[in-house]
Amino acid sequence: MQVKQGAALLDIKSLEDKGQFEGYASTFGGEPDSYGDIIAPGAFSDSLAAHAARGTMPKMFWQHDPREPIGKWVSAAEDGKGLLVTGQLNMGVQRAREAYELLKAGDIDGLSIGYRIRGYEVDEERGIWTLTKLDLHEVSVVSIGANENATIAAVKSERRMLEIVEKLKAGDRLTEREFEFALKGAFDLSNSQAERAARVHLKGQGEPDAAADGGAFLRALMG
Repeated sequence: MQVKQGAALLDIKSLEDKGQFEGYASTFGGEPDSYGDIIAPGAFSDSLAAHAARGTMPKMFWQHDPREPIGKWVSAAEDGKGLLVTGQLNMGVQRAREAYELLKAGDIDGLSIGYRIRGYEVDEERGIWTLTKLDLHEVSVVSIGANENATIAAVKSERRMLEIVEKLKAGDRLTEREFEFALKGAFDLSNSQAERAARVHLKGQGEPDAAADGGAFLRALMG
């Protein structure tokens, strides 16, 4: 799952009494963000509809940590600007009380989304991704810029895997490095294990009869 830093909270409602607040978890269009992305209007619509059908909402976490839920989102909807969410902190939880104090003092004012990409368009010349369909899993209260380098690394990793999957769908053969990367990502192999598997299935360790199409092998393993 990827995460993306959103805009600062635009409004804090009755935080002193009830711990309720609202803000934009993501905004549409405009200039590409620090990951080279633009989120298209409507990108969340299918996911929000699916949540509504199940009677669920995206989770509210502290700093994207699923071990630290701090409340719940009571509404989430797209408008002309972006994804507007209203949340309720659970004031019986210590971390939520800490978040409350930090929000009240203005020490933190960020929201960030956790999502999976389901649809996108790529401008290869400009290196810009327009995200057209996202599965929204959670919206976190975060410190602005928290773990940005790790976040960007995670985004780049998942995108590389998406590109590999597209090659497989097109019937193209993977390079040895792509095959190793896919094995490490899909099956949590170590570097040495992935390199050994690539040698066996792409090169056959020098035995022609043992060689296999790496793409076909990976497609079969991935179902």
